Amino acid sequence: MELLDRYRDHVLGLYRIVVGLLFACHGAATLFDVLGGPHGGQVPGVGQWPAWWAAVIQLVGGGLVMLGVGTRVAALLCSGSMAYAYFVKHQTEALFPIQNGGEAAAMFCWAFLLVAALGPGAWALGSLFERTDRAGRGEGVRVTAA
Repeated sequence: MELLDRYRDHVLGLYRIVVGLLFACHGAATLFDVLGGPHGGQVPGVGQWPAWWAAVIQLVGGGLVMLGVGTRVAALLCSGSMAYAYFVKHQTEALFPIQNGGEAAAMFCWAFLLVAALGPGAWALGSLFERTDRAGRGEGVRVTAA
C-alpha cells in the first residue's frame, strides 16, 4: 500500500488522462462519424437537443479533463451530463444499468465525479498555468526537499 500511496498523484493523473480520452472519443465519434460512428446510428444535426450538445460536452469536456486544464469544472460538467443521460435516456427503460444499457453513462458519471473531487493528479497542464500565475504575482513557487 505504501507504493500505491507514493504514486497516488501519478495514478490519478493516468486515470484522468484515460477517462478524458475515452470520453472525448465518444464525442468525436458522434460529431464526426469516426471511430465507429455514433451509438445512435446517425450524426445529430448542429444544435440538435440533446445529442449534439452532449457530444460537444463529451469532446470538449473530455479533452479538457485529459489535458488537465480546468479539470475540476470540466469533470463536474461531464459528470452532470452523464447523470442527465442516465436518468433521462436509460432509467426510463429499467431500474439497473445492466438492464437499461446505461453502464457507460453511470461509469462515466462516477468516474468524472471522482476526478472533480480529487483533482487532476500529476501531469496536468493546468498546473503549469498556476505556477506561472503565482510567479507573476510575486508569490514564487515553493519547493520542498523530499
